[in-house]
Amino acid sequence: MTRYHTAFAFAAAASLAGCASHYDAAPRTVASSTIANAAGMPIGTAQFVDTAGRLHVNVSVTGLPAGTHAVHLHQIGRCQAPDFTSAGGHLNPAGNTHGTLSPTGQHLGDLPNIEIGASRTGSVTAELGAASTQALAHLFDDDGTAIVVHAQADDYRTDPTGNAGGRIACGVVGRLSG
Repeated sequence: MTRYHTAFAFAAAASLAGCASHYDAAPRTVASSTIANAAGMPIGTAQFVDTAGRLHVNVSVTGLPAGTHAVHLHQIGRCQAPDFTSAGGHLNPAGNTHGTLSPTGQHLGDLPNIEIGASRTGSVTAELGAASTQALAHLFDDDGTAIVVHAQADDYRTDPTGNAGGRIACGVVGRLSG
């Protein structure tokens, strides 16, 4: 092999090694949910994405009343219509008070409000407040987790629910293989 070919082979190997480490850090969808309304009709999805060791959730919904609606992760992976109380309270493994404005820290299940426009659609993305491995362990404990959309906005401070009103849509979070 000539010196040129050796240098080229070394550069190619280094480039490929760089691609491999970049690929390993690529965002990866690890869980998802189909969100349904009280009539059982699918109205949206939630995708849970591991990005560099942090878990994010991307929620997209359609067909909801215009306005601001709370979105929370709930402690039981069960969505029995019409009121979805089967999902239990907010996912709160650390026993914190509710809301991003809470001085003691929020529930793991506290997510930002979603804005539903005149088109009756909306989306929101949030980072869960824990490392991916820790958040996934809580999501997939013995009784699972649900994602719930509420009738009203979350005020981000009232414990334990944020004055978010009734539950109008729900989806069980499921782990994706791979």
